[in-house]
Amino acid sequence: MSSLPSPSRVPSQYQEIKSRVHERLLARLNLERLSQLKREDAEPELRSVIGTLLSLEAEQHPLSVAERETIYKDVLNELFGLGPLEALLADPEISDILVNRADQIYVEKRGMLEPVDAVFKDDRHLMRIIERIVSTVGRRIDESSPMVDARLLDGSRVNAIIPPLAIDGPCVSIRKFRKDKLGPEDLVRGQSITRPMMDFLEACVAARLNIIVSGGTGAGKTTLLNVLSGFISEKERVVTIEDAAELTLRQRHVVRLETRPANIEGKGAVKQRQLVINALRMRPDRVVLGEIRGEEAIDMLQAMNTGHDGSLSTVHANTPRDALYRFDTMVAMADLNLPDKAVRQQVASAINLIVQIARMSDGSRRITSISEITGMEGEVITMQEIFMFEKTGLTEQGRVTGRFRASGVRPRVSERLAASGFRLPPEMFEHVQVVQ
Repeated sequence: MSSLPSPSRVPSQYQEIKSRVHERLLARLNLERLSQLKREDAEPELRSVIGTLLSLEAEQHPLSVAERETIYKDVLNELFGLGPLEALLADPEISDILVNRADQIYVEKRGMLEPVDAVFKDDRHLMRIIERIVSTVGRRIDESSPMVDARLLDGSRVNAIIPPLAIDGPCVSIRKFRKDKLGPEDLVRGQSITRPMMDFLEACVAARLNIIVSGGTGAGKTTLLNVLSGFISEKERVVTIEDAAELTLRQRHVVRLETRPANIEGKGAVKQRQLVINALRMRPDRVVLGEIRGEEAIDMLQAMNTGHDGSLSTVHANTPRDALYRFDTMVAMADLNLPDKAVRQQVASAINLIVQIARMSDGSRRITSISEITGMEGEVITMQEIFMFEKTGLTEQGRVTGRFRASGVRPRVSERLAASGFRLPPEMFEHVQVVQ
C-alpha cells in the first residue's frame, strides 16, 4: 500500500481519490432531495456516507486525519459550492482569483499576484463550476455564447470565457466583494493618502463639487469612490448606477441601479446611458456613476452642468490629462457630432476635480495627484495640481518610497468651500509627508 501525498501539494493521486469519492457519493444520493437542502442540514448525513467511502479508499491508500478532513471539505464544496475556489473565496486576504486554466490559478494578495496550489481536475471540472455560477443568475455559457459576466451571492464579480475564444481552456476571473469596507482612516493609515489631502477631499464632496476618480485596472478606483461617497450628507437622495453593483453607500436614502445584459436571444439589454437618463428623472440630489466608459459620458456631463452638483464617478486613465482626453473619445461614441471644443467646454465647466490613483510596483495604492480644472485656454482644458505623490525609489525589500506634497497653490474652489462652511487652513496646501 502506498501512502497518500499531502493534499496541500494537490497531487494527481489526491485528485483521483477525491474524484472517486465524489462520483460514488453522487451515485448514492437522491440529488433532487439534496438540491432542496441547505449545506448545514445535509452535512451530517453526507459526512457519514463520505466516511464510509473513505474507509474503502483507505484499504489501498492509508489516509491521515488531516487528509480525510481535507477530502470531506473538498467533496462538500463540490456538492454545494464552487469546488477548489471555495477556500480562496473564504480567504479575506485575497482580492482577486484568476483561473488561467484548469491547472493554473493565481490570486492577488496585498496587491501582488501569486500562484496557489489549488487546481481543477480537468476542463470538464472547471466548466461544471462555471455553469453553476452562471446558472444562478439566469445566464448560459456555451460555444454560441462563450463569454459571460455574473455575480456571486456575496456580490463578487465573475467573468468567464471559454473555448473557442479561450485557447488554453476555460478561464475565470473573480473580483471579490469586500465585506469590511475601507474607510478614510484606513487609507490614511495605509499611506495611500495624507490627512490634509483627505480633509480637502471631504470638504470638496460635502460642498458638492463634481469629482472624477481616475486610474488603471485594479488601482482602487471603486474603493476610493466608496470612501468619498461616505462624505455625502444623510439628508441627500443618492442614485447609484453601475455595470456590476460594487458600491456600498452607508446613507439610508440610496437608490441603486444596475445595467442588464442582453438575454439569450440578444434582446432586453439596458445600458448605462439609459440608466443615467432615467436617474435624472428620479429627483436625485447626487448621481454616483460607478464608471464612465462610453456614450453615457455626455449625459453625465450635461447632468453636472444642469444642477446635479456633487456627482461622483470613475474613469480608466493613467493621468489626469489622459482622463480628459478619454472624455473626448467617450462623448464621440454617442454619435452627436459635437465639435471637440464644445465637448471640452462641457468637461471644463462640469468637472471640478480629478483624483488620480495608482497601484505601485509593491502592490500598494497611492493617490498620485489631485488636480483642479480651472477653465479653457483656446481649445485646451487648463488644470492645476493641488497635491501629488512623488516616487523616490525602492527599499531593499521592494517597498516604494516617496513623498506626498502640496503644490503650494491655493485652489480656486477655496471660495466655494468657504461658502459651504469649510475654511481650510493655508498650511494645508504647503505640507510634505515622506513615505518609507
